[in-house]
Amino acid sequence: MTITSTPPSAPSPTTASWEELVTAALLGTDRRTPPGGEPGPGAPAALLDAAAAETVRRRAGLRPARAARRPVPAPEDPRPPLPAAAAKRLTTLLADRPGAAAGGRRGAAPDLMELLPQWLATANTRGFAAPPEALPALLDAARGRTDLRPAALRFAGPRALWLARLNPDWRFALRATPGGGSALPGPGAADRVRRLWDEGLFAERVALLASLRARDPAGARGLLASTWATERAEDRLMFLDSLRTGLAPADEPFLEQALADRSRNVRATAAELLSALPDSALAARMAARAVTCVSLDRAPDRPAIAVEAPHECDAGMERDGVVAKPPGGRGERSWWLGQLVEAAPLATWPARLGGRGPEEIVALPVADGWRGELHAAWCRAAVRQRDGAWARALLGAPTAPEAGGPGAVSLAERTKLLGTLRASERADWVAGFIATHGLSEAFQLLGMCGVPWAPSLGRAVVDALDIARDAGSYPWSFSGVMGLAERCLDPAEAGRLNGLLAIPDESEDASPGAGGYWAEAFQRLVTTLRLRAAMAEELAAG
Repeated sequence: MTITSTPPSAPSPTTASWEELVTAALLGTDRRTPPGGEPGPGAPAALLDAAAAETVRRRAGLRPARAARRPVPAPEDPRPPLPAAAAKRLTTLLADRPGAAAGGRRGAAPDLMELLPQWLATANTRGFAAPPEALPALLDAARGRTDLRPAALRFAGPRALWLARLNPDWRFALRATPGGGSALPGPGAADRVRRLWDEGLFAERVALLASLRARDPAGARGLLASTWATERAEDRLMFLDSLRTGLAPADEPFLEQALADRSRNVRATAAELLSALPDSALAARMAARAVTCVSLDRAPDRPAIAVEAPHECDAGMERDGVVAKPPGGRGERSWWLGQLVEAAPLATWPARLGGRGPEEIVALPVADGWRGELHAAWCRAAVRQRDGAWARALLGAPTAPEAGGPGAVSLAERTKLLGTLRASERADWVAGFIATHGLSEAFQLLGMCGVPWAPSLGRAVVDALDIARDAGSYPWSFSGVMGLAERCLDPAEAGRLNGLLAIPDESEDASPGAGGYWAEAFQRLVTTLRLRAAMAEELAAG
């Protein structure tokens, strides 16, 4: 028997190693001939053919893996579907991308992403279900903007949580829902609540406590008390903050115990919550201290308030939340005085100061330069105790000189005081402020007003913008207010703005190009208002 040996042939393209093909591609076929190929002009095509054949071979040679378990079907959403026009609008809103940075020129086109929160709020109010095909884009939008998450997850419904379990990028939806995406245990599911509280992640426990506090304040407090002694200080602080929801006299015993906590921040938060309960024992103790510092000087010519600030911060004061060491630049005595007055019930002062009401008290002169410190403490007390009468007195008239009331020593304090008033009263005050002082300090105040703005407030804002334009003011400084107007102005006001769309004549001292900017900004405002009106009609059609 004769055996004939055959010399090995050159490797065929289909047997070339993937690494050799990659090397040839990286170096170029003029420097490295593809395996099994010939140098020359046909080498690139031969390389691609070899790569295609190797790809098929590699895929065909894979061993079958064990099939993964099929996911459970997505839950049903019983809510009614969106009207067709509204569903199409949602797709457009989600596809939009933010424009230029704030303060830059954005053109006349509306910023659709800024309209999405308002659209979601309306859709949620009407009880619509999100279209399944829109859920991925909706979750992506909520992932990038935390302010969208509550409304977006409510609108997305149970199917969004189902998707979040399949995509790590959307896990925020699970963390925002007690039980890792499960529904909050119902009133009869005490065992599930207990297990989630004992075994859940910190974010899940915070969400559980907040949800339970809104539904069953006493149950939430009892749950927190059951593990209070073993919680970390930073966790105790977060949990204690949840008691702001539904704060009531029944919370006082627990908060009194928290005054002895090891953490200074926990003690301070407990004291703040107790001082928001005017009938609490802590409020009474602080009132007793405060009245020794503030009295009425009954001078025959003109009564005035006399102030004698504390000379020391004793252990009892520290236990009740008074911070002994002042921040830099503050004197100790004024620092202690402010904390005592802001924690004392505001009902303390009429009896202490001659039976006068809040407006009369605020109008009294204060001796020895203590007026600013005393009024600032009363501002904080009015905000903490949600006292509208004191807030009105401290705000004063919006037409007051220097844009301030008798006690509002800063724009931030005026903004907080406004939050204690009814929405209509708030809008009227801000409208009067803008009519007198313009828009230079109004941005924060406008943020406290309900949407859409009341007619009086909307007219005040538009008139102030028109005045600024005619005065040749630097236009970009009003871009923030203009952006607020796009989102908050009543769409019915669009017709009033038609006269502002033309490019005005620019005066010699006007900013270069200001006229064109103003015309463009007003055009964007009108377009946005009309778009908002159309969005409302589309959602109302359902």
